[in-house]
Amino acid sequence: MTLQRPILWIHEEALGPANPALRAWPEAPALFVFDTHWIRTSRISRKRLGFLYECALELPLTLRKGDVASEVLSFARRHQADGVLTSTWVDPRLELIAEEINTELPLVELDPDPFVELARPPRLGRFSRYWREAESAVWENYSPAG
Repeated sequence: MTLQRPILWIHEEALGPANPALRAWPEAPALFVFDTHWIRTSRISRKRLGFLYECALELPLTLRKGDVASEVLSFARRHQADGVLTSTWVDPRLELIAEEINTELPLVELDPDPFVELARPPRLGRFSRYWREAESAVWENYSPAG
């Protein structure tokens, strides 16, 4: 599907300058939404929220809070977008949000460059668990600039 006037939905799994949607359409309006339901019902630390906020501040995007799908669709209508461009995700919660967005507007996913190649899909939940699996692969190809 070819979009002519997309908006970008930036979510927490690709909240950085390497986000493929930001790379593909740097001039498109972009949005990050703090999911108030997710924040209220899960055990997200203030430290993690602060980290997400600081990452978002470094990007050319608009910040909102509320229901993610509703905010993305409202932002798309405001910008007369013909679709939503985003990066792929692992979190099933983001899949549900994407499905809701896609009922009203075409949603196109772009694959980000992987941080690390793992033998199996990452286990969600605790970063420390993920890091135990990823750390050796990260450092395997590391060479300091010099």
